[in-house]
Amino acid sequence: MPIKNSKKKNDLTDLLTNLDTECKNCAPTSPLECIGQCHIYKLKNELRQLRHIISRPNFMKELFNTIKNKTRFHILQSTVKSKYLVNQIQQELKKTGHTHSQNTIDTEYMHPLMQVGLTNKTREEYYATNFGNRLTKLLCNFPEYCTILSAHSKCYEETLLLALTAGPKTFEDIQEIISPKSTSRILKRLRDVNLIETPKERNYIFFFKTKRDPNKETFTLTEKKVYEAISPEGISVGKLAKKTGLSIRRTYKYLHGLKGKKLVFIRKAPKMYGLTVKGEKLSFVLDELYQLVEETWSSSQHIFNADSTT
Repeated sequence: MPIKNSKKKNDLTDLLTNLDTECKNCAPTSPLECIGQCHIYKLKNELRQLRHIISRPNFMKELFNTIKNKTRFHILQSTVKSKYLVNQIQQELKKTGHTHSQNTIDTEYMHPLMQVGLTNKTREEYYATNFGNRLTKLLCNFPEYCTILSAHSKCYEETLLLALTAGPKTFEDIQEIISPKSTSRILKRLRDVNLIETPKERNYIFFFKTKRDPNKETFTLTEKKVYEAISPEGISVGKLAKKTGLSIRRTYKYLHGLKGKKLVFIRKAPKMYGLTVKGEKLSFVLDELYQLVEETWSSSQHIFNADSTT
Protein backbone atom coordinates (compact mmCIF):
# COMPACT_ATOMS: atom_id res chain seq x y z
CA MET A 1 0.00 0.00 0.00
CA PRO A 2 1.28 3.51 -0.72
CA ILE A 3 2.26 5.66 2.23
CA LYS A 4 0.04 8.73 2.48
CA ASN A 5 2.30 10.59 4.84
CA SER A 6 6.05 10.36 4.21
CA LYS A 7 6.78 11.95 7.57
CA LYS A 8 4.85 9.19 9.32
CA LYS A 9 6.82 6.57 7.42
CA ASN A 10 10.08 7.89 8.84
CA ASP A 11 8.95 8.38 12.44
CA LEU A 12 10.41 5.11 13.73
CA THR A 13 13.55 5.47 11.61
CA ASP A 14 14.12 8.98 12.96
CA LEU A 15 13.60 7.65 16.48
CA LEU A 16 16.21 4.96 15.89
CA THR A 17 18.68 7.53 14.57
CA ASN A 18 18.22 9.57 17.75
CA LEU A 19 18.54 6.44 19.87
CA ASP A 20 21.76 5.52 18.06
CA THR A 21 23.23 8.83 19.20
CA GLU A 22 22.03 8.17 22.73
CA CYS A 23 23.50 4.67 22.59
CA LYS A 24 26.93 5.95 21.53
CA ASN A 25 27.01 8.30 24.51
CA CYS A 26 25.95 5.56 26.93
CA ALA A 27 28.53 4.04 29.29
CA PRO A 28 27.06 0.82 30.71
CA THR A 29 28.88 -0.85 33.57
CA SER A 30 28.70 -4.21 31.77
CA PRO A 31 27.36 -5.79 28.54
CA LEU A 32 24.66 -7.51 30.63
CA GLU A 33 23.30 -4.10 31.57
CA CYS A 34 22.78 -3.39 27.87
CA ILE A 35 21.04 -6.69 27.19
CA GLY A 36 18.93 -6.75 30.33
CA GLN A 37 17.91 -3.12 30.86
CA CYS A 38 18.46 -1.01 27.76
CA HIS A 39 15.22 -0.16 25.92
CA ILE A 40 17.25 0.77 22.82
CA TYR A 41 18.78 -2.70 22.65
CA LYS A 42 15.34 -4.30 23.08
CA LEU A 43 13.78 -2.19 20.32
CA LYS A 44 16.60 -2.95 17.90
CA ASN A 45 16.47 -6.65 18.69
CA GLU A 46 12.71 -6.65 18.14
CA LEU A 47 13.18 -5.03 14.73
CA ARG A 48 15.80 -7.63 13.80
CA GLN A 49 13.27 -10.38 14.57
CA LEU A 50 10.47 -8.55 12.76
CA ARG A 51 12.57 -8.26 9.62
CA HIS A 52 12.53 -12.05 9.23
CA ILE A 53 8.83 -12.28 10.15
CA ILE A 54 7.60 -9.53 7.80
CA SER A 55 9.68 -10.86 4.90
CA ARG A 56 7.49 -13.96 4.70
CA PRO A 57 5.47 -13.83 1.44
CA ASN A 58 2.09 -14.29 3.15
CA PHE A 59 2.80 -12.13 6.18
CA MET A 60 -0.11 -9.69 5.74
CA LYS A 61 -2.58 -12.54 5.36
CA GLU A 62 -1.14 -14.20 8.48
CA LEU A 63 -1.32 -10.92 10.40
CA PHE A 64 -4.93 -10.21 9.42
CA ASN A 65 -6.09 -13.74 10.24
CA THR A 66 -4.27 -13.70 13.58
CA ILE A 67 -6.00 -10.57 14.84
CA LYS A 68 -9.45 -11.63 13.58
CA ASN A 69 -10.07 -13.35 16.89
CA LYS A 70 -11.76 -11.58 19.80
CA THR A 71 -10.02 -13.59 22.53
CA ARG A 72 -6.61 -13.16 20.92
CA PHE A 73 -7.12 -9.41 20.63
CA HIS A 74 -8.23 -9.22 24.27
CA ILE A 75 -5.01 -10.98 25.31
CA LEU A 76 -2.95 -8.65 23.13
CA GLN A 77 -4.58 -5.62 24.76
CA SER A 78 -3.79 -7.05 28.19
CA THR A 79 -0.12 -7.69 27.36
CA VAL A 80 0.21 -4.09 26.19
CA LYS A 81 -0.48 -3.00 29.76
CA SER A 82 1.65 -5.55 31.59
CA LYS A 83 3.67 -8.75 31.35
CA TYR A 84 1.71 -11.93 32.02
CA LEU A 85 2.53 -15.52 32.93
CA VAL A 86 0.31 -18.02 31.16
CA ASN A 87 -1.61 -18.78 34.38
CA GLN A 88 -2.27 -15.04 34.79
CA ILE A 89 -3.64 -14.88 31.24
CA GLN A 90 -5.82 -17.85 32.15
CA GLN A 91 -7.24 -15.92 35.10
CA GLU A 92 -7.70 -12.80 32.96
CA LEU A 93 -9.75 -14.78 30.44
CA LYS A 94 -11.94 -16.24 33.19
CA LYS A 95 -13.09 -12.69 33.95
CA THR A 96 -14.59 -12.56 30.45
CA GLY A 97 -16.25 -15.97 30.82
CA HIS A 98 -13.65 -17.94 28.87
CA THR A 99 -12.20 -21.11 30.39
CA HIS A 100 -9.14 -22.43 28.60
CA SER A 101 -6.34 -24.75 29.60
CA GLN A 102 -2.86 -23.26 29.77
CA ASN A 103 -1.85 -25.47 26.85
CA THR A 104 -4.72 -24.09 24.73
CA ILE A 105 -3.74 -20.53 25.62
CA ASP A 106 -0.15 -21.22 24.57
CA THR A 107 -0.97 -22.97 21.28
CA GLU A 108 -4.18 -21.26 20.12
CA TYR A 109 -3.58 -17.70 21.28
CA MET A 110 -0.01 -16.88 22.30
CA HIS A 111 1.82 -18.83 19.61
CA PRO A 112 -0.07 -17.16 16.69
CA LEU A 113 0.53 -13.71 18.23
CA MET A 114 4.25 -14.43 18.56
CA GLN A 115 4.42 -15.83 15.01
CA VAL A 116 3.46 -12.44 13.56
CA GLY A 117 5.62 -10.41 15.96
CA LEU A 118 2.83 -8.94 18.10
CA THR A 119 3.97 -10.49 21.38
CA ASN A 120 7.16 -11.94 22.78
CA LYS A 121 8.20 -13.96 25.79
CA THR A 122 10.91 -13.55 28.40
CA ARG A 123 11.35 -15.53 31.62
CA GLU A 124 8.02 -17.28 30.94
CA GLU A 125 6.24 -13.90 30.78
CA TYR A 126 4.38 -12.74 27.70
CA TYR A 127 4.37 -9.08 26.68
CA ALA A 128 3.32 -7.00 23.67
CA THR A 129 6.11 -5.88 21.38
CA ASN A 130 6.40 -2.27 20.25
CA PHE A 131 4.84 -3.45 16.98
CA GLY A 132 1.99 -5.12 18.88
CA ASN A 133 1.47 -2.01 21.00
CA ARG A 134 1.13 0.26 17.98
CA LEU A 135 -1.13 -2.18 16.12
CA THR A 136 -3.41 -2.41 19.16
CA LYS A 137 -3.84 1.37 19.21
CA LEU A 138 -4.84 1.31 15.54
CA LEU A 139 -7.38 -1.47 16.01
CA CYS A 140 -8.98 0.34 18.92
CA ASN A 141 -10.38 2.68 16.23
CA PHE A 142 -12.37 -0.26 14.83
CA PRO A 143 -12.38 -3.18 17.32
CA GLU A 144 -15.20 -4.87 15.34
CA TYR A 145 -12.57 -5.95 12.82
CA CYS A 146 -11.69 -8.83 15.14
CA THR A 147 -15.12 -10.38 14.59
CA ILE A 148 -16.74 -8.80 11.54
CA LEU A 149 -14.69 -10.52 8.81
CA SER A 150 -13.93 -14.20 8.28
CA ALA A 151 -10.92 -15.66 10.06
CA HIS A 152 -8.74 -18.32 8.39
CA SER A 153 -9.47 -16.66 5.05
CA LYS A 154 -7.46 -15.61 2.02
CA CYS A 155 -8.24 -12.02 3.04
CA TYR A 156 -10.13 -11.19 -0.15
CA GLU A 157 -12.43 -9.01 1.96
CA GLU A 158 -9.55 -6.82 3.11
CA THR A 159 -8.14 -6.64 -0.42
CA LEU A 160 -11.48 -5.49 -1.83
CA LEU A 161 -12.17 -2.95 0.93
CA LEU A 162 -8.79 -1.34 0.29
CA ALA A 163 -9.38 -1.31 -3.48
CA LEU A 164 -12.76 0.41 -3.03
CA THR A 165 -11.14 3.36 -1.27
CA ALA A 166 -10.33 4.63 -4.79
CA GLY A 167 -14.05 4.65 -5.63
CA PRO A 168 -16.94 2.31 -6.56
CA LYS A 169 -16.24 -0.59 -8.92
CA THR A 170 -18.28 -2.86 -11.17
CA PHE A 171 -18.59 -6.61 -10.67
CA GLU A 172 -16.18 -7.15 -13.57
CA ASP A 173 -13.65 -4.75 -12.03
CA ILE A 174 -13.83 -6.64 -8.74
CA GLN A 175 -13.28 -9.98 -10.47
CA GLU A 176 -9.91 -8.66 -11.61
CA ILE A 177 -8.97 -7.78 -8.01
CA ILE A 178 -10.01 -10.94 -6.18
CA SER A 179 -10.71 -14.53 -7.22
CA PRO A 180 -13.56 -14.56 -9.80
CA LYS A 181 -14.90 -17.77 -8.21
CA SER A 182 -15.22 -16.02 -4.84
CA THR A 183 -16.51 -12.62 -6.00
CA SER A 184 -20.23 -13.19 -5.45
CA ARG A 185 -19.68 -14.78 -2.04
CA ILE A 186 -17.33 -12.00 -0.88
CA LEU A 187 -19.72 -9.25 -2.05
CA LYS A 188 -22.64 -10.88 -0.23
CA ARG A 189 -20.59 -11.25 2.94
CA LEU A 190 -19.52 -7.59 2.89
CA ARG A 191 -23.08 -6.42 2.19
CA ASP A 192 -24.42 -8.54 5.06
CA VAL A 193 -22.15 -6.74 7.54
CA ASN A 194 -22.90 -3.31 6.02
CA LEU A 195 -19.41 -2.60 4.69
CA ILE A 196 -20.37 -2.15 1.02
CA GLU A 197 -23.51 -1.05 -0.78
CA THR A 198 -24.98 -0.85 -4.26
CA PRO A 199 -27.44 1.76 -5.55
CA LYS A 200 -31.11 0.89 -5.59
CA GLU A 201 -32.50 -0.43 -8.89
CA ARG A 202 -33.95 2.90 -10.04
CA ASN A 203 -30.61 4.66 -9.59
CA TYR A 204 -28.73 2.63 -12.17
CA ILE A 205 -31.48 2.34 -14.82
CA PHE A 206 -31.28 5.38 -17.10
CA PHE A 207 -33.79 6.80 -19.56
CA PHE A 208 -32.68 8.39 -22.83
CA LYS A 209 -34.44 10.18 -25.68
CA THR A 210 -34.65 8.34 -28.99
CA LYS A 211 -33.91 10.04 -32.32
CA ARG A 212 -37.61 10.05 -33.20
CA ASP A 213 -38.96 13.53 -33.98
CA PRO A 214 -41.15 14.60 -31.00
CA ASN A 215 -43.02 17.05 -33.25
CA LYS A 216 -44.77 14.09 -34.86
CA GLU A 217 -46.39 13.16 -31.55
CA THR A 218 -48.98 14.82 -29.34
CA PHE A 219 -48.16 15.38 -25.67
CA THR A 220 -50.08 16.10 -22.55
CA LEU A 221 -48.55 18.98 -20.59
CA THR A 222 -47.05 16.59 -18.02
CA GLU A 223 -45.72 14.23 -20.70
CA LYS A 224 -43.97 17.15 -22.37
CA LYS A 225 -42.54 18.28 -19.02
CA VAL A 226 -41.12 14.81 -18.40
CA TYR A 227 -39.78 14.43 -21.94
CA GLU A 228 -38.01 17.80 -21.90
CA ALA A 229 -36.44 17.04 -18.51
CA ILE A 230 -34.57 14.03 -19.93
CA SER A 231 -30.99 15.17 -20.54
CA PRO A 232 -28.93 13.97 -23.52
CA GLU A 233 -26.64 11.93 -21.23
CA GLY A 234 -29.64 10.11 -19.77
CA ILE A 235 -31.27 10.34 -16.34
CA SER A 236 -32.40 7.99 -13.58
CA VAL A 237 -36.06 7.94 -12.61
CA GLY A 238 -35.20 9.26 -9.16
CA LYS A 239 -33.47 12.35 -10.54
CA LEU A 240 -36.18 12.80 -13.16
CA ALA A 241 -38.88 12.76 -10.47
CA LYS A 242 -36.97 15.33 -8.45
CA LYS A 243 -36.42 17.50 -11.52
CA THR A 244 -40.10 17.48 -12.53
CA GLY A 245 -41.56 17.53 -9.02
CA LEU A 246 -43.52 14.34 -9.66
CA SER A 247 -43.71 11.23 -7.53
CA ILE A 248 -41.71 8.16 -8.57
CA ARG A 249 -44.96 6.33 -9.41
CA ARG A 250 -46.26 9.11 -11.67
CA THR A 251 -42.86 9.54 -13.32
CA TYR A 252 -42.85 5.85 -14.27
CA LYS A 253 -46.40 6.26 -15.62
CA TYR A 254 -45.42 9.07 -18.03
CA LEU A 255 -42.17 7.36 -19.02
CA HIS A 256 -44.19 4.26 -19.94
CA GLY A 257 -46.35 6.43 -22.20
CA LEU A 258 -43.31 8.06 -23.81
CA LYS A 259 -41.74 4.66 -24.34
CA GLY A 260 -44.93 3.51 -26.07
CA LYS A 261 -44.54 6.45 -28.46
CA LYS A 262 -40.96 5.33 -29.07
CA LEU A 263 -39.61 8.62 -27.72
CA VAL A 264 -37.55 7.16 -24.89
CA PHE A 265 -35.55 3.99 -24.30
CA ILE A 266 -33.93 2.34 -21.30
CA ARG A 267 -30.29 1.52 -20.74
CA LYS A 268 -28.88 -0.08 -17.62
CA ALA A 269 -25.67 1.33 -16.22
CA PRO A 270 -23.32 -1.25 -14.67
CA LYS A 271 -24.11 -1.89 -11.03
CA MET A 272 -21.41 -0.29 -8.89
CA TYR A 273 -20.20 -1.49 -5.51
CA GLY A 274 -18.95 1.13 -3.07
CA LEU A 275 -18.07 1.52 0.60
CA THR A 276 -20.57 2.44 3.27
CA VAL A 277 -19.54 4.88 6.01
CA LYS A 278 -18.70 1.86 8.14
CA GLY A 279 -16.72 0.35 5.27
CA GLU A 280 -14.75 3.57 4.79
CA LYS A 281 -13.82 3.55 8.47
CA LEU A 282 -12.57 -0.04 8.33
CA SER A 283 -10.68 0.50 5.06
CA PHE A 284 -8.91 3.46 6.68
CA VAL A 285 -7.82 1.25 9.59
CA LEU A 286 -6.61 -1.44 7.16
CA ASP A 287 -4.62 1.15 5.24
CA GLU A 288 -3.07 2.34 8.51
CA LEU A 289 -2.10 -1.25 9.32
CA TYR A 290 -0.34 -1.54 5.97
CA GLN A 291 1.48 1.70 6.67
CA LEU A 292 2.55 0.45 10.10
CA VAL A 293 3.99 -2.72 8.57
CA GLU A 294 5.80 -0.76 5.86
CA GLU A 295 7.21 1.66 8.41
CA THR A 296 8.36 -1.22 10.61
CA TRP A 297 10.00 -2.92 7.62
CA SER A 298 11.78 0.31 6.69
CA SER A 299 13.08 0.66 10.25
CA SER A 300 14.26 -2.95 10.33
CA GLN A 301 16.18 -2.22 7.12
CA HIS A 302 17.85 0.67 8.93
CA ILE A 303 19.00 -1.74 11.66
CA PHE A 304 20.14 -4.32 9.09
CA ASN A 305 22.23 -1.73 7.25
CA ALA A 306 23.76 -0.54 10.51
CA ASP A 307 24.62 -4.12 11.50
CA SER A 308 26.20 -4.72 8.09
CA THR A 309 28.63 -1.83 8.50
CA THR A 310 29.83 -2.86 11.96
